[in-house]
Amino acid sequence: MTNEETLDILRETDALLEGHFELRSGLHSGQFFQCANALMHPEAAEKLCSAVVAKYKELSDDSDNIEAVISPALGGIIVGHEVARALGVPSIFAEKKDDKLVMRRFAIKPGKRYVVAEDVVTRGGRVQETIDIVENAGGIVAAVLLIVNRSGGKAQFNPMYSLLEMEPVTYEPNNCPICDKGEPLVHPGS
Repeated sequence: MTNEETLDILRETDALLEGHFELRSGLHSGQFFQCANALMHPEAAEKLCSAVVAKYKELSDDSDNIEAVISPALGGIIVGHEVARALGVPSIFAEKKDDKLVMRRFAIKPGKRYVVAEDVVTRGGRVQETIDIVENAGGIVAAVLLIVNRSGGKAQFNPMYSLLEMEPVTYEPNNCPICDKGEPLVHPGS
């Protein structure tokens, strides 16, 4: 799947939003990815996740013998499920407890290989927490698969495969041209 095909799906499902947004970092931007809008459409979710798995299989000599796909809750659960379906393995997830990811329902098997799946990465904090959970339990992270890497190269996981890589243009709140135009500020969910 090309970048343009990925963007088409994200636009058609209103997952790529245009406007005036305050990001979790406090910065302002004219774009925001709300991948949940794409993932609520099973056909779009299947296309996006199958495409990132195809990219992983094409570019990796190491895509076999995966025990399961693990994703951080909440945003990564559907991606993890669809990636697991495409790989033919189970899907598990880490859950938030006191703003930290933990394993509550599932166990990591020492020595087994896992793929970490997530929808969008900006800084990669939740992905890193998930990697740490796998590795601290003795598991092996074979790869990280993403729909959108919007980190601009700041999030580095090896190996990492994403369908779309972008760095959104951001502005400090006191130097925002969108604010200067008087457009209302939206605080999207993440």
